[in-house]
Amino acid sequence: MKNKQINTVFTVVLLFFAVFIVIPVFVMVKNSLTAGGHFSFINFYNVFTQGKLASAFWNSTKVSFISAIITTILAFVLAYTESFTNIPLGLKKTLRTLAVFPMLLPTITYGFAIIYSFGKTGLLTRLIGKQLFDFYGFRGLIFCYVIYTLPISFTLLRNTMQYIDKRYIIVCKVMGDNSLKCFFTAVFQPLLSTIAVSVIQSFFLSFTDFGIPASIGGRYVVVAELLYNTMLGSLPDFHQGAVIAIVMLLPSIVSILLLNYLQKFNVRYNKISKTDFSKNYVRDVIWTLLSILIIICMLSIFVVVFVAPFVTEWPYNMGFTLKNVKSVFGDNALMRVFRNSLTVSFLTALFGTGFVYIAALAAARSKIHPRGTKIIESMAQVSNTLPGMVLGIAFLLTFRKTPLHNTIIILVCCNLVHFFATPFLMMKGTLDKMNDSWETTALLLGDNWIKTVVRIITPNAISTLLEIFVYLFINGMVTVSAVVFLAGARTMVITTKIQELQHFAKFNEIFILSILILITNLIMKTIKGVFNKNK
Repeated sequence: MKNKQINTVFTVVLLFFAVFIVIPVFVMVKNSLTAGGHFSFINFYNVFTQGKLASAFWNSTKVSFISAIITTILAFVLAYTESFTNIPLGLKKTLRTLAVFPMLLPTITYGFAIIYSFGKTGLLTRLIGKQLFDFYGFRGLIFCYVIYTLPISFTLLRNTMQYIDKRYIIVCKVMGDNSLKCFFTAVFQPLLSTIAVSVIQSFFLSFTDFGIPASIGGRYVVVAELLYNTMLGSLPDFHQGAVIAIVMLLPSIVSILLLNYLQKFNVRYNKISKTDFSKNYVRDVIWTLLSILIIICMLSIFVVVFVAPFVTEWPYNMGFTLKNVKSVFGDNALMRVFRNSLTVSFLTALFGTGFVYIAALAAARSKIHPRGTKIIESMAQVSNTLPGMVLGIAFLLTFRKTPLHNTIIILVCCNLVHFFATPFLMMKGTLDKMNDSWETTALLLGDNWIKTVVRIITPNAISTLLEIFVYLFINGMVTVSAVVFLAGARTMVITTKIQELQHFAKFNEIFILSILILITNLIMKTIKGVFNKNK
């Protein structure tokens, strides 16, 4: 009976992966190698000889690498301030909260916020008295990519810093080393692996993002924008689009291989002790001021999002008004888009949490299918490798002539595959820490495997399940790369609608829809916080 239930779980999980990962990737590769119904490399030849791909690839690589370096440096400052200074806990919590704020907004909003902040009549330009820089193209992309990847980089570095044994700093000083040498020996060197991971992860996220180039790329064409124009431009070419998508996979694959390789360089301590830092007001003030400056620079561009929609006519009539808000809420088309986003995000969170849970159960709490477990873990790696745009292309080519095309279901399935890896690793890590004998004990007492999962394992995993639900919901609200090729007129979500509104210069509507996303995500974060506090 136990085997039958576990076999059913394995079958469901593997069937899902076959339908929504293996087949779409195969169809995409097939399209790239097909011309006139026959096997051919002509699509690759055409793409590479035109020169656009090489230029876009170099542009993406350059801007992504530079932004990744800047991001990691800034994230290190924030994480060090939070982990290695004696500033008040309330200030640390505030910095930590503000550092991840951009994650609650879609990336496509960042560009429009910069336009309204640093444009000739922008908010910050008016306050400073002159335009600081030309924000279209290279510089604007770096600025936005840094804001986009800083929360992720900060989280990575901060989490690792929590596991650095602070006693080694004291030992260094006792041995007579100066502060700089202590810093490099006891803090920087143990973090080298995570710093490299931060650079790679930031590079990967910037290289594959579509929302930022769509809003502020200008004439600086990157791979993501070239892929979109090839697939949905004035002359769509699905075969060449498939080729570009495959090329876009190369940095992703290299990134994943490097991340796996760097895991062997992680520093591990036998025991981590809590150590109070010596009082050093100069150190604390310097790091705190640097962190506050970074936060202000990062969040300053978002101020206009909460100002422009409530102004009568930006920037000529700055009187307060609710006309724009009432207009959006009175627009049935925009409200339908908002409801679509809520529906897609909720279903992604609901079914995604359930699917991640059973996949993690099959991988972590079952020993009867070791090969099946390896397949599930491999699929998690594959889903982590597939950029959102590549996944969207694969889904479009596979399901465009099926009943799933232009439906809510396909958007949910795409999001589920796109965001599967991180929740799966979170859930698997939680299940691995639980007692291995629970199922055996329950079986001896007469309970089957399903009852054991429901009665024993699930109550102990409820906190992680809620974490996964909120993670999937928030990402479902802000994603654009994964669904830009799949959302139709009836199933359009806020992020794809924002992209459409930019062509009509309807920035008030864009900002109000962005605020709706932010408020919705804040509500979800608050619910999670209340639950964790009461637990």
